Amino acid sequence: MSMHCSGCTGDHQQAATDRQYRRILWFALISNAGMFITELVAGTVGQSLSLTADAMDFFSDSINYAITLAVLGLSLNSRASAALFKGICMGLVGLYVLYSAVSHIIQGVVPQAHIMGIVGFLALITNVVVALLLFRHRFGDANRQSIWLCSRNDAIGNIAVICAGTGVWLTQSGWPDIFVGLGIAALGLWSASTIIRKSLTELRTQI
Repeated sequence: MSMHCSGCTGDHQQAATDRQYRRILWFALISNAGMFITELVAGTVGQSLSLTADAMDFFSDSINYAITLAVLGLSLNSRASAALFKGICMGLVGLYVLYSAVSHIIQGVVPQAHIMGIVGFLALITNVVVALLLFRHRFGDANRQSIWLCSRNDAIGNIAVICAGTGVWLTQSGWPDIFVGLGIAALGLWSASTIIRKSLTELRTQI
């Protein structure tokens, strides 16, 4: 007579899912760190606010993926605390971009459209791949949701950067770049507030 544990199958499936999720996070961490360096250099050389904003998003996401890998499998309280920290980081990135936008407006900077287009397209490919890999893992606690929101926001931001590059090329003005940079900042601030609210709710339920 064989003994059957009704939870065993579920446990094995969950373990397999977590292993898969961990591999995806490692891929996302490495690719985001690489794109952070690429866009930071390109944004500086091309004098593009939207590329710099997107680079800071990649940096924030790299931190997010690293923290998520560290707390994966830990208690809900630990994961919620990590999500709260990540939400704060995302908010700070948004505020930095707002500060940079004011500087670009004052200086009247006109970025290099071709650099924005090429690097923006490369970043878009990277983020679409990561977003597709993370799509099935988009639901769950605040920590897991924050990862999905980051990848989704970046893909949207990359499309906007490409559009901004086209706008700069057509108008020979820096305003399309500034508008997109501000849009990326606003999206980051909105996502940060969403993550912070959910993580605080989860932390309160653990008290």
